[in-house]
Amino acid sequence: MVAGTATCTATQSGLLMGLADRPHGRGPALVGWFLAGRLASYTLAGALLGLLGSAISPPPAARAALLVAAGVTVIVFAVRLMRRGHCAAPRDGQVSRYKAPLLGAATILVPCGVTLSMEMIAVSSGSPLAGAAAMAGFVAGTAPAFALLGYVLRRVSRTRLARLTGLVAIAAGLWTVGAGLNLGGWLPAAPPPSTPPAAARPVSTTVTVWATRDGYRPAMVPAPAGVPVEIVFKQADRGCTGTVVIGGRDVALPATVRLPPQPPGTLRYVCGMGMYAGFINFS
Repeated sequence: MVAGTATCTATQSGLLMGLADRPHGRGPALVGWFLAGRLASYTLAGALLGLLGSAISPPPAARAALLVAAGVTVIVFAVRLMRRGHCAAPRDGQVSRYKAPLLGAATILVPCGVTLSMEMIAVSSGSPLAGAAAMAGFVAGTAPAFALLGYVLRRVSRTRLARLTGLVAIAAGLWTVGAGLNLGGWLPAAPPPSTPPAAARPVSTTVTVWATRDGYRPAMVPAPAGVPVEIVFKQADRGCTGTVVIGGRDVALPATVRLPPQPPGTLRYVCGMGMYAGFINFS
């Protein structure tokens, strides 16, 4: 609910803004139909993704490209919204009874980073029922924010709200693009965290990393070079750090990753959404 509210309402609110400000008190009903269409499309997509299962699970590089594309889409939407100054709705006539649910269903075509992660959960479930439940639960969690947005839209200046929404959407888009670049390893190499003195480094070929909701601890793990090493990933909290992308493949935690002999240097890994990174320093 928290993650989806913070991103989806920013990236998908443009589809709702054209329906909320309607005469004769029809706004609440239209918002309800909008949410119903959104629920139907996400639930159907979740069932299909769960049915297809891991057979269509995209590799990390493909997910990274999707995140970058989604972020760019969000930024383009935000710039257009801010340049236009408002999201214009038809001023005459009535909105078609089919327009609101169709626009709600179309929100799945404007994904945010959290939507993509929920789709990955549906794929990994390998079950139509579990996939549909995951996506439906996600829509239900974000529904209060959309309902509140529909209420606010009918009572405030749409021009000011469009500017504020545009700024939030640009920030969300930049965050999503950055996560995609991080997941794909396409960002310029940054210096890893400082390592302890050589005398303090363990010589064991087995090291342990804890996945927390705020990242991986320790962020830098020393390991010997030139010999096989086992990285034991343990899960302290549930979150996107529960999936590690290491060596170009996804690993669901908890797990033990066995690495062949590595040359001296730093091996970087990231969470499944490209938000958090960790380093293994071979020396």
